[in-house]
Amino acid sequence: MVTYLVSVFIFGYILISLEEVIKINKTAVALYTGVVSWVVYVVNSGHVDDFAGELTLQLGHISEILFFLMGAMTIIELIDIHRGFDVITNRIKTTNKRKLLWLIGGISFFLSALLDNLTASIVMISLLRKLMDDKEDIKLYAGVLIIAANSGGAWSPIGDITTTMLWIGGQITAENIMASLFIPSIISLLVPLIILSFTLKGDLHRVENEDEHPKKKEKIRGSKQMLVGGLGALIFVPIFKSITHLPPYMGMLLGLSVVWILSELIHFRKDEQEKKPYSAVYALSKIDAPSVLFFLGILLAVGALEHANILYGLAIWMSSTIGNLDLIVFCMGILSSIVDNVPLVAATMGMYSLAEFPADSQLWEFTAFCAGTGGSILIIGSAAGVAVMGMAKVSFGWYLKKISLLALAGYLAGAAYYLLVNSWL
Repeated sequence: MVTYLVSVFIFGYILISLEEVIKINKTAVALYTGVVSWVVYVVNSGHVDDFAGELTLQLGHISEILFFLMGAMTIIELIDIHRGFDVITNRIKTTNKRKLLWLIGGISFFLSALLDNLTASIVMISLLRKLMDDKEDIKLYAGVLIIAANSGGAWSPIGDITTTMLWIGGQITAENIMASLFIPSIISLLVPLIILSFTLKGDLHRVENEDEHPKKKEKIRGSKQMLVGGLGALIFVPIFKSITHLPPYMGMLLGLSVVWILSELIHFRKDEQEKKPYSAVYALSKIDAPSVLFFLGILLAVGALEHANILYGLAIWMSSTIGNLDLIVFCMGILSSIVDNVPLVAATMGMYSLAEFPADSQLWEFTAFCAGTGGSILIIGSAAGVAVMGMAKVSFGWYLKKISLLALAGYLAGAAYYLLVNSWL
């Protein structure tokens, strides 16, 4: 069974990476891979009835991510159709590629720590579309955005799902992880930015905002209110989670409902036809549904590997053959660029106890860094990467050629700094 499952998974990823060559949409391949992986798992393990509960449980976990993603996308679209992002983009005057590179990287880094890397990526890719219209430029800055979002998420207890897992599990504390990983995380971003700065020259062609909306030069009512309300709803999600202890998607759906009501109040004097272009219903029709389904397929496939104990078995094998904990965690960071980092971190938490490694031990800190930043090496290695892949139309192959080595250089530099500093302490 292990051979069959791994073969299906690898074959699916190869087809996804060759999307531009074979001309088959990656979403279709991802869905096929996810379903077939579960079919192989069930057929080779026993009766279907025995696994109905497992699949339902897996779908529940996946749905949390999908509803979170859909809620965030809808809020962003509501801000966009009210031209709320113009409030920000109109203040970014520079067209210099190098200056904009550092500006986008810095904003994404800190926004990811404040929100989370997935939400920050969705916000920033929307801003990129307002700043430039050349497809190659958008893809390049989207690649930088992925690195920045994942680096920014690694040092914050609410910035990345794996760091949040370790925080909730008691393996790390908020104050310590922020102090310990801030510099390694920022190094993992600075190295790619410095390298890219030597290659970027000239100015960007700015988007003409007047052509993007039905009422070209007319100021849309509620732009600032929707920007403040929408971003406030996104920032509220981690606060909601810390207060209620409910999953993040619940906070996102609550935020969406409030922003939805706000949009209705802003246009309550208009008739239905006039309100339609600015409604949440219209925003829902504009979200990138194929990206959501792509997520579903990928997470189903990874879930099959997890339930078959293949990922946990891999972690055990690494522990027995490699031995050195730092090297194991480093390798798991590299591996997180291929498979979802959540089950990898879950396996690590299961393999090592708090009794053996107390809170804020080097094992847990380094795990948070590697799992968070290692996902940038491939575009499919993080939720932020998968979201940007769909929204910015960045292919696996393009990212591999243009961005992966930059992300790897940042990952190596940040990991080296962390290990060197901690070896001296």
